[in-house]
Amino acid sequence: MPLRMRLTAITLDCADPQALADFYARATGFEPHPRSDTEFAGLTREDGLFLGFQRVDGYRPPRWPDGSAPQQSHLDFAVDDLDEAEAELLELGAGKPDHQPGGARWRVLTDPAGHPFCLTLH
Repeated sequence: MPLRMRLTAITLDCADPQALADFYARATGFEPHPRSDTEFAGLTREDGLFLGFQRVDGYRPPRWPDGSAPQQSHLDFAVDDLDEAEAELLELGAGKPDHQPGGARWRVLTDPAGHPFCLTLH
């Protein structure tokens, strides 16, 4: 039986979060998130999906498809129980980085290919 995870957010690395948020707001019609700032900006779709943009020092834009600078993004999934979801995902082959900045609110895991994703409390 698959885990019951619901995609809640997609976050993209960039050099200028507000400029990228402005572009996507115009392109999608998503509403600006009121807590956007110079380090992180976001947009919200009417069904609650969040599209975020985070500043990364020394950002190198992706060079697709050659991969010399990989794509930068991560997925966030809402779960009812962080410990249970983490345990199940680790059994499925996810990894858990040592650095966990979310405390009790969220966890960072990596997929089998090394891409990070977050678990957040539902």
